[in-house]
Amino acid sequence: MKRILVAAVILGALSASAMAIELPAEIAKRGSIKVALVPNYPPMEFRDPAANTLSGFDIDLGEALGRKLGVKIEWTETSFAEFMPSISTGRVDAILSGFTDYASRHEIASFVDYLRSGPKFFVQQSRASEFKDMAALCGKKVGASRRTMFPAEIDKWSQKNCGSNPIQFVGTDGSADARTQLRQGRIDAAVQGNETLPYLMDIEPGAYAPVGDPFATQFTGIALPVKEKALQQGMVEALDALIADGTYRALLAKWKLNDNGIEKATINAGQ
Repeated sequence: MKRILVAAVILGALSASAMAIELPAEIAKRGSIKVALVPNYPPMEFRDPAANTLSGFDIDLGEALGRKLGVKIEWTETSFAEFMPSISTGRVDAILSGFTDYASRHEIASFVDYLRSGPKFFVQQSRASEFKDMAALCGKKVGASRRTMFPAEIDKWSQKNCGSNPIQFVGTDGSADARTQLRQGRIDAAVQGNETLPYLMDIEPGAYAPVGDPFATQFTGIALPVKEKALQQGMVEALDALIADGTYRALLAKWKLNDNGIEKATINAGQ
């Protein structure tokens, strides 16, 4: 009888870890979700230089969601430019890669939002005294990834605050290139999501200084095909379960993202 009771407890625990969520038939049959990422945006996703393995908040979150859903996560490395085509053609089932939820993307993808973020200016620590406030950025060269919405947000802020002395925007090939140009003195300041800046300042102590507060509010989400309503609902339920059992908060703390957490999963859906 004791062995039966122990077996029942173990079976119950296993059942609780994989939730009874109805997934699309193809995913259920395959037993996995194909997830696209570009591992170059620490601490969201990157390759551990020592082990050459995928690491970061999104990796940990994705694996935890897979356990809740009872499926394996198949990570598929691609380019940023291929994110939306990969979703629209069915090459992947999801994008989980520090991907911002913009209304302009809703025609192709619906988003399950899981982080609150925003663009933030930063400069080299050695020049911090030149930039005591955000107004000091007017007329300066500011770099950010041209593949994001940061250029538009920078322009919007500049038009509102700089008048006849606008920021001179410099497009870069990603956030790493922006930091390289900043160190080389080719730009005066850079912009990066406030979900990544604390981590970078921690691993490169004394290198950077933030300027002001985030100048826009954005949400980072899991991009899913618009028509896959069951997968969208499954992701919401799995994320809410991770929030409820404390896993989500533990991951935020691990990757220094406590200020970016949400209280409940939401879907921003396309038509």
